[in-house]
Amino acid sequence: MTEVSLASQVAAKWRKKRGSLIMALHEIQDVKGYVPWEDAYQLAEEMGVPLARIYEVLTFYNFFKLDAPGKAVISVCTGTACYLKGNDKVLEEFKKELNIGEGESTPDRMFHLQCVRCVGCCGLAPVCVVNGKTYGRVSPNDVRNILDEWRNKLDEDEGVK
Repeated sequence: MTEVSLASQVAAKWRKKRGSLIMALHEIQDVKGYVPWEDAYQLAEEMGVPLARIYEVLTFYNFFKLDAPGKAVISVCTGTACYLKGNDKVLEEFKKELNIGEGESTPDRMFHLQCVRCVGCCGLAPVCVVNGKTYGRVSPNDVRNILDEWRNKLDEDEGVK
């Protein structure tokens, strides 16, 4: 018995629903963390959508990722409260420490840095979230400790001492 790929399952679920391409792509990204080229190609074939249309959607919306993100996704809030409390300095410190820009992953794929509009924790501004863990009242001086915490956690998860 052959295993049905994720793209095939998603295509079967969404192909008959008008205007469902974005939902199908979200579903793939929710599972894999990004939309691999192979899945986009298979989705195009099985949903009867031109591959150019899928690529157009993937590149138009900055939510979609075409490359695998890092294991620890760092989301720096750019909402008004965080902006007023200095999130730009926190973001710059993450960029400096990781030697990457916004929307990029470290070469070892350990970290991915992104900005998000608001995380809903305005009273804790400035805020960043790493893999669902919220850090409030973050200063540039906290960045190295946050990164060290996640380096240790990821090393433990992989059995590295």
